[in-house]
Amino acid sequence: MAMTLFGMIAGNLNIEVRKLKGLFEDGMEAIRMSYYPPCPSPELVVGLRPHSDASGLTILNQLNAVEGLQVKKDGIWFPVSFIPDAFIVNLGDIIEIISNGLYNSIEHRATVNSEKERMSIAVFYNPRFDGEIAPFTASQLNPPLFKNIIMEDYFKDFFTQSFNGKSHLERMKIPTTHPPNPSSTY
Repeated sequence: MAMTLFGMIAGNLNIEVRKLKGLFEDGMEAIRMSYYPPCPSPELVVGLRPHSDASGLTILNQLNAVEGLQVKKDGIWFPVSFIPDAFIVNLGDIIEIISNGLYNSIEHRATVNSEKERMSIAVFYNPRFDGEIAPFTASQLNPPLFKNIIMEDYFKDFFTQSFNGKSHLERMKIPTTHPPNPSSTY
């Protein structure tokens, strides 16, 4: 499923499919199983702090009908509805970098329920360790927004930081300089 999605993303971005799929073939896959027990004061607890995934794609299976996943849009947290027999696909920071910001990784968090336990399984799809992460869609008209980095170095940096929204992705950005405003020149 992940390779099919990578193929669709490559086609949409006009990137050679082999180039994008080649980055992820023989890449690292990780799985995380999460259990959130019921909590009588859910407003005082965050099950998983706000973050964006360092992966290319994350495929999430919510195992029971207890909602708790939230995504941030325009500064507001929205709950993700539970749909039986459906997967949730999150785009990770790697896709935002590769697309040079055309796709955005999603900032999300997990909350707890006051009465019911919540369980989920997330599978993270990452490039191979020796793969170079770079803005594939950068051009003279669309300069790169992110630095090039080898995946192994990217992960080392990511896992030495704490979850804090999209702060790791922000550190990957190339500082921009704005040309002088012509109206302010004398």
